[in-house]
Amino acid sequence: MIIDSHCHLSFETYDEERERIIQAARSQNVGLILNVATEPKEYADMIGVIEKYPFIYGAYGIHPESVEPENMITLPDLLQSLHHLKIIGVGETGLDYHYENVDRKYQQESFMIHIEAARQTDMPLIIHTRDADADLKAILKEQMIYKPFKGVIHCFSSSEALAKTALDLGLYISVSGIITFKKSEELRTIVKKLPLNRLLVETDAPFLAPVPYRGKRNEPAYVIETFKALAQLKAVPEDVLENQLMSNFKHLFKNKLGKELPI
Repeated sequence: MIIDSHCHLSFETYDEERERIIQAARSQNVGLILNVATEPKEYADMIGVIEKYPFIYGAYGIHPESVEPENMITLPDLLQSLHHLKIIGVGETGLDYHYENVDRKYQQESFMIHIEAARQTDMPLIIHTRDADADLKAILKEQMIYKPFKGVIHCFSSSEALAKTALDLGLYISVSGIITFKKSEELRTIVKKLPLNRLLVETDAPFLAPVPYRGKRNEPAYVIETFKALAQLKAVPEDVLENQLMSNFKHLFKNKLGKELPI
């Protein structure tokens, strides 16, 4: 069984064929999917999907580029949104300075709210970072010293220094189809050094479709290509990697009852 540890099945782009896409993933041995909602308007659709399919779980948080300074999510509201039994992650949240669409101080404020929600729920924080590694490292180090929390750097495409910081703080790292891209040799070099027991794979669908689907809309079935690329990169048999990734996911994401996920 392969796990797509991060995708966005509730995005409008899937509305006309969501059932087909989900069944295509099942046919590729994708046995569990984490469906991530990144702003309030996606929340209801995310709940609808995770309630319909027993093998799909949810996560919720405000993406840094979706932070609204005049309508910042509050900690009580976020905690209430996370109450659903099948929501098992907080986020995605984090920092994104690429376009500077949202002032950095508001992104950081939102990030701190999500960190506290992860602590209070004992659910892992799903962390997005782009062009913000220095501030992200500083916040993670400071907050982890104050009071630890679990988490994962999702769709990792950053520096080896950030990877080391994340691992030192006990976080996991999730790799996406980017590792299959021709120009991602530096990233592959970094990933090759990462310990197997701290890795996950994801699609981040509908974005970043792996080779040979690059340029097309991504979907959970394509996680198999990232999985195969990772097995080759790490020089491990696919069955060994499959079992390790499943163990990693189960260890990081647990339901509200404190039990391992039923996979």
